Amino acid sequence: MAQEIERKFLVADDSWRAAAGAGTAYRQGYLSLDAARVVRVRVQGGRGFLTIKGLRLGISAPEYEYQIPVAEAEQMLATLCLRPLIEKVRFELPFGGLTWEIDEFQGENQGLVVAEVELESEGQAVELPPWAGPEVSHDRRYANASLVLRPFKSWT
Repeated sequence: MAQEIERKFLVADDSWRAAAGAGTAYRQGYLSLDAARVVRVRVQGGRGFLTIKGLRLGISAPEYEYQIPVAEAEQMLATLCLRPLIEKVRFELPFGGLTWEIDEFQGENQGLVVAEVELESEGQAVELPPWAGPEVSHDRRYANASLVLRPFKSWT
C-alpha cells in the first residue's frame, strides 16, 4: 500500500526565498471530502493527476496517485470539483538531507504559507530549517481539503 508520511509547518519568515528557485503553479480541486477518503484532481507543470487519500492517522495516510490527461484534469477542475479550488505556488528546497515543499497559497487562501516534508517513517528525525515556524501537522485546518470548506481568508 502506498503511504504518505508528512509533517507540516507554518513558515515563520521569508528567508527561504533566497534559496528558492522558480516555483510551480498548482491548481487542485476535490471530488470527495468524505472523512474516510478524499479524492483530488490536480494540474501542475502541464500534467494532470488524480489522487485518492485514505483516513489520516497521525501524520500518515494511505495515498494513491495516478497521472491522467491534463485536458481531463482541467475539465474536472472546471465542472466537477468543489469550490473554491486550491491555488498555490510550490517551491522545493533541500535542507537537512530532505526536500521541503513550501506552498504559497493564492486565491481564497492567499496569505497562507506552509512547509511540508515527506518522511520514510513516522519516527524519522527532522532537522528544522530556520524559517520553519510552529508545527501544524495535527491541525486539520491546514489540510488542503479543509481549506476548501473553510478558506484561510475567512479565518479571524
